[in-house]
Amino acid sequence: METLLVTPHCQLTLYRYPRLSQETLQAWDAADEYLINTLAESPLEQAGPVIIMNDGFGALAAFLHGYSPVSVTDSYISERATLANLTENGLDTDGIRLQDALAPLPEAPALVVIKVSKYQALLEQQLLALRQVVTPATGIIAAGKAKDIHTSTLKLFEKYLGATRTSLAWKKARLIHCEPQEKRPALANPFPTVWPLEGTDMLIHNHANVFSRTSLDIGARFMLDNLPIHSARKVIDLGCGNGVLGLSLLARDSEVEVTFVDESYMAVASARLNVEHNLAEALPRASFMVNNCLDGVETGAADRILCNPPFHQQQAITDHIAWQMFCDAHRVLPKGGELWIVGNRHLDYHNKLKRLFANAQVVASNSKFVILKAIKR
Repeated sequence: METLLVTPHCQLTLYRYPRLSQETLQAWDAADEYLINTLAESPLEQAGPVIIMNDGFGALAAFLHGYSPVSVTDSYISERATLANLTENGLDTDGIRLQDALAPLPEAPALVVIKVSKYQALLEQQLLALRQVVTPATGIIAAGKAKDIHTSTLKLFEKYLGATRTSLAWKKARLIHCEPQEKRPALANPFPTVWPLEGTDMLIHNHANVFSRTSLDIGARFMLDNLPIHSARKVIDLGCGNGVLGLSLLARDSEVEVTFVDESYMAVASARLNVEHNLAEALPRASFMVNNCLDGVETGAADRILCNPPFHQQQAITDHIAWQMFCDAHRVLPKGGELWIVGNRHLDYHNKLKRLFANAQVVASNSKFVILKAIKR
């Protein structure tokens, strides 16, 4: 796959993260190119912080490196990719500031550059945060796939910031230009959303970028119905999302210790919030980790790992994250340790687990999902 981004204004070597030997996807898209070309033609004139939001693999951070930008993302993997690609291009990693999407933004930015997420709730949360810090002098430019920019997208910019217009499409990407208003009255923050977990008295809290933000997703519901109880002392909820699996284990087993792991800062923050709100007494048995799968986790850290693997990275469909989760689980589990996964039937996880563990047992299945257990021999 092409690793060299060449525009009239820059040449960058860019890799996706984690870096694969036979990568089939490139580390930038047409929206990155469109932003770079547009920014290069209108150099920044006023002083003030430069904020980048949702930079997938660091293309924008590399191009804007000379402005010492603040790069805001909900993705630990995007952070690692940005640092790796800055190094790849001989750029000082200390020249940018990385911060997660829940941290306060710098006041009075001169420029805000946004890669538009296809998840509208994340965009809404970010625009609400920007509303508190931008001024009428702040330049705001966003870009995304044309198919992901709808009338509702533009209305969000207008609702939270000010007058908004869009560009013509270029290579199936589109720009959004926004002019912040002078006076912006306070607006209620709809995040995190809260909903009751059926069959319990628990309330589930979800920050904006968490999967299945307004209700229990059907894969997690199926896993909850078949959750193994009282047979493991240390459990990792891998790809934990809002943490509903690990939370339910903590509620049902007074001795189990659960580590909640996700690459999304908002997911791990949601999981922590849910334990704090619903099972404060169980907090000593809970730990929380933002990570790329199980990087750096030592063998024996858990005797059971629960996993509902994603089959996409940002907007690309891929199974390499699931495979990395399975490989990391195999490394971390001791002999006799178990990996339990839930996934869509068509994803063929059964054969992947057999290749890695030499065994895979169907615990439960229905028309859409299958729950599999693999034991490290």
